Amino acid sequence: MSCQIDLSGRVAVVTGSSRGLGRAIATALADAGAAVCVTSRKRESLPEVVQEIGEMGCEVIGVELDVRKKESIAAMAGKVIEHFGRVDILVNNAGTNIRKPALEMTWDDWDTVLDTNLKSVFFCSQALVPHMMKQGWGRVINIGSATSIMGFPNISPYCASRGAIVQLTKSLAVEWGPQGINVNVLGPGWFRTEQTRVLWENEEWMSLMKQRIPNGHIAEPAELCVAAVFLASDAASYVNGALWMVDGGFTTGGEQSIIPIREKKKG
Repeated sequence: MSCQIDLSGRVAVVTGSSRGLGRAIATALADAGAAVCVTSRKRESLPEVVQEIGEMGCEVIGVELDVRKKESIAAMAGKVIEHFGRVDILVNNAGTNIRKPALEMTWDDWDTVLDTNLKSVFFCSQALVPHMMKQGWGRVINIGSATSIMGFPNISPYCASRGAIVQLTKSLAVEWGPQGINVNVLGPGWFRTEQTRVLWENEEWMSLMKQRIPNGHIAEPAELCVAAVFLASDAASYVNGALWMVDGGFTTGGEQSIIPIREKKKG
């Protein structure tokens, strides 16, 4: 997808960018002219996306990053500054989900989801934003979802993390805005990714969802990219602390949009 906004001279970090929405966003930022650091918890996942972006003629590095570990976050920030000398854009995309009824969620399940989806947003931002402040310009884009504003069954920690991201973003936007750092939330609706495969391979769910999304389809990752590139650019100079939903109108439907997914009883 070609983007008209020019991000030449900017350096972007996209966490969890070896696949899915993160990979699409990293590729779109590069297509708009940014140099990019892509990250993944699995080192072996990086070469393919690094090669893809490199073949576009863009400067790119791949960094192994476990967003649940403060030492890994610090090491990533150090490598970015060592290689590029600056950082302008951070997309906090890394995330995970565990699907279980609330009464079956364990302490470790909760920590896994909240540490990956929420705690990492704060501490990755804390590691990189000081470098943005030195130049008086920066963009932090946190990834939310429909669950940032709606409740769904069997993913309670995920809903909690995505809702909290909105409030965290507002707080950081107020605190960092005066220093030239805009912080916003990009809220994808239903996209075809590995994380949502369990849903979009369910024909009954797909049929119901298509009826309840005003635009009538499950999106492809590329459909999120224009909004991400815009929020990363000078064009978004007056957009701060906002939640931008990119969901085909799904969250505008109120209770009609809630799709209760219930697993069939075994036996």
